[in-house]
Amino acid sequence: MRALVVTSMAPTPGDPARGSFVRDQVRALRELGEVDVELHEFLPGGPAAYVRAARDLRRRHRGRRYDIVHAHFGLAAWPALAVAADHRVLTMHGTDLRHPRSRKITRAALGRMDLAATVSAELAGLVPGAGLTRRVAVLPCGVATDRFAPRPRAEARRRLGLDPAGPYLLFPADPARAVKRHDRAREAAGDTPLLTLGQAAPDTVPDWVNAANAVLVPSDNEGFGLAVLEALACDVPVLATPVGVHPLALEGVRGTLCAPFDTATWRAALRPHLEAADPRVEGRARAELYGAAAMARRVMAAWRELMEAPLHLRAEAPDTGVATP
Repeated sequence: MRALVVTSMAPTPGDPARGSFVRDQVRALRELGEVDVELHEFLPGGPAAYVRAARDLRRRHRGRRYDIVHAHFGLAAWPALAVAADHRVLTMHGTDLRHPRSRKITRAALGRMDLAATVSAELAGLVPGAGLTRRVAVLPCGVATDRFAPRPRAEARRRLGLDPAGPYLLFPADPARAVKRHDRAREAAGDTPLLTLGQAAPDTVPDWVNAANAVLVPSDNEGFGLAVLEALACDVPVLATPVGVHPLALEGVRGTLCAPFDTATWRAALRPHLEAADPRVEGRARAELYGAAAMARRVMAAWRELMEAPLHLRAEAPDTGVATP
């Protein structure tokens, strides 16, 4: 099988971790040893950026035909059409279905896709016709459990130049992203130092997670919720609002909180983690259910199902329901 993954979530100097979950999924697919998969990343922008991306794709892949062309993020589906393919898949990540302009462009591309997918079941409900006239697969990218794993907290702090005595909390996003709600995290933290991720290099993020007494994810919404899974993979306590995959990921994991933001409630949940010298939770087993390798196997199964479907069924609108994680 030959596959090409196309994404508009390329890293930038100001955001070197951008789109790292797509790269992790491609790496996990390659490690399965069942598919020859290439990755094409480009930066978003106005219409001209997508025209350039289409021209670049056509130039680089002229004369090739892929079994699967899989676009990540709705707007990337359009330039991906420049590459010849037997089957086309689109995974939507959140903003492409929630932002008014992006949603309109994304929806217009759906009729050209053989399979529509989202990164969470919650997000699948925003796809037109989901469960009625269109099957929507749930295909998260998953957490890289090889990178995100428990590390000695003191060593992580030493590498980052932090006080080994702490305590510290981590807001695992760029504070400039309003939807992530840095203001809530700041309020919950009070006088406790609040670390943030903005320009952190991808290979340092596991240290930032392990350095924290707890991770705060008080988002208004999430397409998936990878930061929560990264904390769980490191056995680090995490508090999150009930959006995206958070309710499923945190259910029954002692020492975590999944609840609407309330300052008093969140500070009470944080207190034992701030008082402990090395607070940990038993979260890794839960995170492994959403690991990059496991999610890559789901993607591979979806690709094989497309390839093996009878030709007359490929053109019909399936009437099966929304897939669940």
